This record gives sequence, structure tokens and C-alpha cells, in this order.
Amino acid sequence: MDIFSKLLHLAAAIVWLGGMTFMLWALRPVALAQLAPPLRIPLLTGVMVRFFMLVWACIVVILVTGLFAIAAVGMKAAPIGWHLMLGLGLLMMAIFGHLFFGPFRRLKAASARADWPAAGQQLARMHPWVLGNCILGWIAVAAVLLLR
Repeated sequence: MDIFSKLLHLAAAIVWLGGMTFMLWALRPVALAQLAPPLRIPLLTGVMVRFFMLVWACIVVILVTGLFAIAAVGMKAAPIGWHLMLGLGLLMMAIFGHLFFGPFRRLKAASARADWPAAGQQLARMHPWVLGNCILGWIAVAAVLLLR
């Protein structure tokens, strides 16, 4: 894997993990504490619309550059950390797909109708999945760095 592919792979991972970290520990708690649902829900929905488009791009970059790296060394010769990162990354992508096509789709619809209780339920459903995905991402980073 050349340095440019590594940089793209790392940048995409930073955007995805950094975005989840920001949403979970900075934006969401402040929005919950300071904004009523008619202000909070459209804000969080709008932020997620933009962020999720970035996540789709990150997924493409991570898949292409990651598979390129594994193909370059061969699956048998790839370090165990790479295998763990691949497995965890695929799981994270599946979880993101579930979020995007399930609760997030319903969140956007409820927000558009100004149905704050229904939208709030979807946000609440999304939170543990996003938290889990964030944890999985950091475990993947640790695996690739520690298990060479």
C-alpha cells in the first residue's frame, strides 16, 4: 500500500470516528441540555444528513484502500490486526447501513412532520448503535496498531 492510499484510509477513518466522537460527546449532550425538541431535533437531523453523506464517502474510501492493502500483501500474509480491522470495519458498515436505512430514515420523516415525540424515539434508538459503532472503530484502530 503506497503512502497516498494509507493517507486516504487514515483520513476517512478519522472523519468517521471523529464525527461520531463529536456527535456523542460534544454536540448531542449540549443540544439535549440547551434546546427544546422543536429546535434540537431539526439541528441534529440536519447535522446527521450532512455527516452521513461524508460517512458514505468514507466507507467507499476505507473499503477500496483497505482491500487494496490486503491484496498487495495477500490475505495469509496480512497481520492479524488487519484481519480484525477488516472484520470490525465490515460490521461497522453494516451497523451504519442499518442506522441509515432504518431509524435515520424514520427520524427524517418524523422531523419533517414536526412529530417531535416520534423523532425523539428514533434519536434514542440510534444512540446505542452509534455508541457501539464508535467503540468498534476505536477497537479496530487499536487492533491494527497493537497486533502487527
